[in-house]
Amino acid sequence: MGRMKDIATDLISYELGELDDTETLELFATLIKSGMAWTLQGGYGRTAARLIEGGLITPEGDVIPDVIEELLAA
Repeated sequence: MGRMKDIATDLISYELGELDDTETLELFATLIKSGMAWTLQGGYGRTAARLIEGGLITPEGDVIPDVIEELLAA
């Protein structure tokens, strides 16, 4: 249950606006990889789809490496 607890904590932090851009991408990558993005409330699935369509995360749930580098450089 350890990883599920981490995801729950990350979801709460996301809802509270406490995650930075990199953490948000990593959270959605995890949600996409696990399939949870498509089973949580609709906003998560829509955001996941936009991140995929925008080329930030692959459909398999991997963050595009260049995106993280750009975020860290900003």
